[in-house]
Amino acid sequence: MLLPRFEYRHATSLAQATTLLAEHPDAQPLAGGTDLLVDLRERRRQPKLLVDVSELGELRGLAETDGRIEIGGGVTVAELLQAPAVARHLPGLHRAARDFADYLTRNKATLGGNLANASPGADLVVPLLALDAEVVLAGTGGERRLALDQFLQGPRRTALQPGELVRVVGIRPGGWTQSWYKLGLKRGGAIAVVSVATSVRREADGRCADARIALGAVGPRPFRAVEAEAGLVGAPLDPASVARGGALAARAAQPISDVRGGADYRRAMVEVLVTRGLTEAGHPSAPRGAG
Repeated sequence: MLLPRFEYRHATSLAQATTLLAEHPDAQPLAGGTDLLVDLRERRRQPKLLVDVSELGELRGLAETDGRIEIGGGVTVAELLQAPAVARHLPGLHRAARDFADYLTRNKATLGGNLANASPGADLVVPLLALDAEVVLAGTGGERRLALDQFLQGPRRTALQPGELVRVVGIRPGGWTQSWYKLGLKRGGAIAVVSVATSVRREADGRCADARIALGAVGPRPFRAVEAEAGLVGAPLDPASVARGGALAARAAQPISDVRGGADYRRAMVEVLVTRGLTEAGHPSAPRGAG
């Protein structure tokens, strides 16, 4: 199917890109284009203008300062995999990047694009939610900061205003034991049937000091199972507490049945994968896996 007709502009600065996007409300930014080009072919989006932001230095780079890691919205999934700071401090995100689509797609798809597309099963969103990630949005009026949980508003809907781009994603990973599991219909390139990320901080005596449980592909958007999180705080990470956390997370899931899996199956897999992640957190020296 042929693409719809559109005007193309290559932005040479962040200011130019945000101005063009603000002046043309029906415009779309183009970075990797791995989701956008599919939508254009399927006529799900028909922008009159594409603003190419793929070479903007302001959207690139990864910095590690004072315990905070900042990743540019234009960083590709392949670059996440190659970044030592991601492998060392963000193992959940690193594993999600490893499981992301295929080799060619990883070389084009960007972090900001995956967040802004706001798919219910977006791979990179789930481990970032489990780390209380923050997004820095750049627009013609300057910058504003939002928790990732506030940024996501529904299926394919975010808090982005006309003219805004995801400039940076910020994370403070210190002290979290992280896990990531993705269940798909095949090993490589699969859309998630269920994805789960957990982040747990432990007291010296092994009790849970804090917990984050994020779920993907089992609701209108990726979200946190806050009741399950609250139930873990102060409890030992023993089989009973871990099983209760998995059951509460499954209760929070809102899956649908589609060609990839039934709702009951997805809910059951949430319980299995959350239990696995929490068990892993209770034994941080054990080998960690991914879905």
